[in-house]
Formats: sequence, C-alpha cells, structure tokens
Amino acid sequence: MTWRPRRVTSVEALDAGPVAALGALLDSGAPVPAAGDVLPPLWHWVALPRWPVSSVVGVDGHPRRGDFLPPIDLPRRMFAGGEVTFHSDLRVGTEVVRESEVVSVEEKEGRSGRLAVVTVHTRLVDADRDELLVMERQDLIYRDAAPTPASFPDPEPASATAPTGPPLVAEDDGWRFVTDPTLLMRFSAATANPHRIHYDWPYATRVEGYPGLVVHGPLSTLVLAEALRLAHPDRVVRRLRHRNTAPLFCGDRAHVAVDHPAPDTAHDTAEVALRRPDGTALAGLTAELSTHP
Repeated sequence: MTWRPRRVTSVEALDAGPVAALGALLDSGAPVPAAGDVLPPLWHWVALPRWPVSSVVGVDGHPRRGDFLPPIDLPRRMFAGGEVTFHSDLRVGTEVVRESEVVSVEEKEGRSGRLAVVTVHTRLVDADRDELLVMERQDLIYRDAAPTPASFPDPEPASATAPTGPPLVAEDDGWRFVTDPTLLMRFSAATANPHRIHYDWPYATRVEGYPGLVVHGPLSTLVLAEALRLAHPDRVVRRLRHRNTAPLFCGDRAHVAVDHPAPDTAHDTAEVALRRPDGTALAGLTAELSTHP
C-alpha cells in the first residue's frame, strides 16, 4: 500500500490534570493554571496528551510508522523545532478541535548519513466559537542509528541519580537546567510520550547508540519558554520559533540565558538559549512579545 498524508481531526479538552503535573514538575513558583485560566506558551503540548493504543506501539515506543507518519525506515527520531502562532488565548478546560496533517517529507544526505525531515501542521480551533486559537508547525528528523559501540557505558549508581529538585535553578546570569531520570519519566508521563530513549537506559545506549538517557526536545523547549515567562511576566507571547540543535543527556549541565527586550516597547522580541558550559548550542527560542491588552 502506498502511504499518503491524511488530516487527522479530533475534539479534545485542554486537560487540567497534565497541566497540574507540568506545574508540579517545573516547580518554578509561578502560578499553575487551573480551570478557566490561560495556558502559558507551549503548555498545550501537555494539556492535549494523546496516548497510542498498545497494539500500534513500535520497538522505539512510538506508534509504528505508516499510518499518520510516513513509513520511514530510519530508527532515530528527533524533535527538531517548529513555530507556534497564538491567535487567541488557550484556557484550561476549553474544548478544541485539533487538526493535524503531514505537509512535507524531505529525504536527504547529511554529514552523518541519510536523514528525513517530516513537517507536521496543526490547528487548534475553539470548538464552541469556531475561533482559530493556535497555528503550529513541528519538524521531526529521522536519522540512522549510531554504530553499535564495542562496549557499553555502565549506568550511574542509583545514589548518583537521585532527584535534583526543580529543573530551573536561578543563577546570576540566567538559570541552570538540571535533569534526572525521575524528571524525564514524569515529563514522558505528562506528555504521553512513550519514546524509550527518555526512560529505557539499555535501549537508549545499546540500540540507538546514545551515551545515556536523552532529555526530551519538547522539555528543553518548554524550559526555555518557562524561563521567558519568569523573566517577562508582564508580556504576552504572540509567536514562538524554536529549534533543537544538539541532544542533551540526562544529568549533563546546561545553562539557560534570556536576552531581554527593551522595557518601554509595546512589541518586541526576546531570545532564549540553552547551551552547554563550553558554549555549545543545544536549543533556542525566539519569541514575539507584546504588552498585556
């Protein structure tokens, strides 16, 4: 059978349960939205969880390809980035119509071998008022697995992987982003993400060839959006462009920095970056801001 893209439409409520779970995970001190409250930017990734039924789950934990997503034979799947435009507020408990469709599949040769870029567009529409709320583009990249190593790293002792507390720790020049296996498990559960690279250490290291558990791309991006919210509580985000450029592994050190816009402008942009201590870029976010109406 030849695969063809199709539009998937569903009516769903912006669920308060996962929203509360994300608020508890971030533990940032900012108010956690309850029923009727406006969702912070990108929290709809948590408020609209979609668990696959067990019969369609593939070896990597994701649904087997060939239904909504194309039947690409490359094993590594990565969240590469995207763009989100907020046309109106998303509120906890609101029923929305979600329409998603694969709009492009591009296969190419990269420096590390074959890869495929899959672009998905999603619209969120208020189910009662037929009002467009969000337009979103997400880019997924599929790659070959790394060569199987001759020997495998030993996992850290259990005592060395104890929960580290809130993932964002304030510093003089921004925030430190800290992760641990419990944090990754909680985020997987809150976002209905069964990808094994985030919680299954033997699979991540011995099948996909990573040096350890991989921090979710959406978690890194959400942490950048949360840092922006903490830095600019008086601003409204109208559009976000985000990109993940390199993987972050569980327990590795990373730093979040916010480039502040001028305080006296009604419309401006802010840049937020996630980097390793040596300056290597891991993820970035550009936000178009406005003042509260």
